[in-house]
Amino acid sequence: DTSFANTPFDLFMNAWAATDVYLDGNLYYSFGNTGANGKPYEEYNPTYKLPIAFNVEKGKGHLLAIHVVDFLSPLPTYHLKSEGRFNSFISIALPEFKTRYFNERLRFIFFRALWLSVNIILCLLFWLLTFQNRNEKNLLFIALASSIFTLAIYCDQSIITPGISFATYAFLYVAWSILLPVCAILCLLLMLRIFERKISRSYKIAFWILFISGITQIFLSSSYLLIFQALLTIYLFAYTIIISWKTLKGAQWAVLIGILLAWSFGLSLAITGLVAPRSISLALLLYTGLFLSFPLSLLVYVAMRFKEIIKEVRDNAKQVVQLSEEKKQQALNQQKILQEEVNKQTAELRSTLENLKSTQAQLIQSEKMASLGELTAGIAHEIQNPLNFVNNFSEVSGELLDEMKNELATGNGQQAIAIAEDVKQNLEKIIHHGKRADAIVKGMLMHSRTSTGQKELTDINVLADEYLRLSYHGLRAKDKSFNANFKADFDENIGKINIISQDIGRVLLNLFTNAFYSVTEKNKHHPDNYEPLVFVSTKRLQDKIEIRVKDNGPGVPQKLMDKIFQPFFTTKPTGQGTGLGLSLSFDIITKGHGGELKLETKEGEFAEFIILLPVQ
Repeated sequence: DTSFANTPFDLFMNAWAATDVYLDGNLYYSFGNTGANGKPYEEYNPTYKLPIAFNVEKGKGHLLAIHVVDFLSPLPTYHLKSEGRFNSFISIALPEFKTRYFNERLRFIFFRALWLSVNIILCLLFWLLTFQNRNEKNLLFIALASSIFTLAIYCDQSIITPGISFATYAFLYVAWSILLPVCAILCLLLMLRIFERKISRSYKIAFWILFISGITQIFLSSSYLLIFQALLTIYLFAYTIIISWKTLKGAQWAVLIGILLAWSFGLSLAITGLVAPRSISLALLLYTGLFLSFPLSLLVYVAMRFKEIIKEVRDNAKQVVQLSEEKKQQALNQQKILQEEVNKQTAELRSTLENLKSTQAQLIQSEKMASLGELTAGIAHEIQNPLNFVNNFSEVSGELLDEMKNELATGNGQQAIAIAEDVKQNLEKIIHHGKRADAIVKGMLMHSRTSTGQKELTDINVLADEYLRLSYHGLRAKDKSFNANFKADFDENIGKINIISQDIGRVLLNLFTNAFYSVTEKNKHHPDNYEPLVFVSTKRLQDKIEIRVKDNGPGVPQKLMDKIFQPFFTTKPTGQGTGLGLSLSFDIITKGHGGELKLETKEGEFAEFIILLPVQ
């Protein structure tokens, strides 16, 4: 146009494609390298490059030719990097355009830095709060949504970072196409959590539709898909707000206000793009409101939520203090009541304890009397034998004395002396058996008396043999049908040991009686091919004396092993045992003599009690 005669112009390249510009048939300038000169292809990066001066001579026409090379595009082959009108590649501009262009870019850089820096700071703050407050799950969603939102801003191709290659631009475009629906989904999930709404099946379907549309956007690059995503997202936000409106409270309103502000700025931005597309300053301000309103509302929500939590903690603390005072007063009242009850129960317990001690003493005495009865029956049999000898030798001695008188009367002194010698021998035997009966009686009396606790040297073999026989004959006296064998294996090298013979005798009598009882019970149930046997042995160890009492009865079940030495525990039927025999025996051996009393058994085969007494 002649109106531009003598007016300086600039050529402005605005495409990544390599371009050779020809003016009147001559190469005027190369943007990048098309490869026409034989050198490798190099795409052109148009951002921040100075326009090229283009002089138009007065009264002369000019031919402008452009050679575009775009073969390295990562997009499908039928797509150019820049499409549309001719000025998508080359613009002829007035010199003022250069100044305005750079001023706009500077403002854009400032606002972009503002958007990203504010969002990055908020992301870091949200993640820090998340790690410090792991129980607040909403903080994790806030941090994730804020992070994805920041990445989406960074990758937005409409505000892309200047000075990048087309490959980087394409990568960021793909990332933005995915991040945009993911950001919308996370923000919706966050709003549902904050508004305390359940994620229904409809929401899940909508989330999948958003995500799939984002993947589709990568390949189609359609503005219609973007509009569809925006409308669907707005609908979901609006629906959630409507159904939650009546239940919103406290910090939840901060999120709602942030969403409404973002909508307002987005709508204003769309209207501005239609009405005043060249109003860059206003667009940047609206973008600022769009990109910062929702993240800042999340910050306000977090602050208000922490304030609510602190208030709840304080209220709970007040309630706890109040309840503590009430409980304290109740505790004092209950303490008084309990003290009175304790005093009452203590008095009753003392009375019960006295009764228990009396009952225990009676039971122990009953156990002693029971063992005394068994001992007495045995002694009655044992004492009968020496008494028979005393009676027999007494009668024989009387007859011999009559014969001696006759011999003396006839003057047969030699025969009288012989008869006197026989009488003397009979008297010695009477004395021997009398002493034996006396020892048996003394043993019975000693057994019936309370132990003095005095230890004396005692032949343990003699003691064991005596009580074994007394136990056997005692049971025979009580039950004529009783029949069992017993064997003894005594170590003659033991010698005498220092013990309380009366107490050890009680222990042995108890073990022997139990052993005979066990084999008798087994014989009742297994009479065929069974020989009841009680075996007693003594043995000298290094510094101990071992006494073993073994029977081939039914043994002791494994489940009763822990109870066998407990007071009042018995396997005998009611009325046949007090359950104190083994308990008293255990105390006599362990506490009275510092020894050990153990049981080895195999159910159905045998039971063996082992006594270990220290040699003193």
